[in-house]
Amino acid sequence: MGKSIYVGNLPFVTTPEELRELFESYGEVISAKVITDRDTGRSRGFGFVEMESDSDANAAIAELNGSQLQGRALRVNEALPRDPRPPRRY
Repeated sequence: MGKSIYVGNLPFVTTPEELRELFESYGEVISAKVITDRDTGRSRGFGFVEMESDSDANAAIAELNGSQLQGRALRVNEALPRDPRPPRRY
């Protein structure tokens, strides 16, 4: 299992492929996804990248946090474990 990275303040036009390419220069990327709004399908301005190697992920975090992508300063850090969601009410 690789290391999961949170990427915030993404330009709303960023695709998962562009996100993958951004991180591939630091090492092997297992997955890259841009989170979209469930109702509109538009980007919510953040995503997650999973990298094979912890050391590659740490290097990517150190280099990319605060860097510019299409005029926006990225926030890049280790993803926190997701809190369990309460059951949905109908």
